[in-house]
Amino acid sequence: MSEEQVQALLQQLQTLEAYMADLMQREEAVVRILQEATNAAESMKALGDNTEYETLVPLGLGAYIKAKVQPNQKMIVNIGAGAAVEQDKDSAINYMEARIKELEVALQQLAAQRQEVGLRLEQDQQEMNKLIQSSHGSTK
Repeated sequence: MSEEQVQALLQQLQTLEAYMADLMQREEAVVRILQEATNAAESMKALGDNTEYETLVPLGLGAYIKAKVQPNQKMIVNIGAGAAVEQDKDSAINYMEARIKELEVALQQLAAQRQEVGLRLEQDQQEMNKLIQSSHGSTK
């Protein structure tokens, strides 16, 4: 194998490693968002329909204000691109559960891509190891 082929393989390995790191970061981000969405859906479900709740609303930097959540109060749900809509509790929960399913699909796709890239990385590393061994064997 020529020096150019070795350099091309090395560059491909570096590209795959960078792509793998990017996939892992994206996977971690989706896991965090999925957990947040799951927590939000569970909190929405926990709100009673006929009970008034008192809660703390974060103002930032560890400051909070007490607020009352009225029974059957509408919820405001971010739908993306800086837009939010007001929905009743059931609609908000349904929307959140749909988002959770989308995030689970995205997570599965990222895991599949990561596995595919991992296999490719492993193959290329084995090929590089063979090249190194054959070059050491030919220099003896």
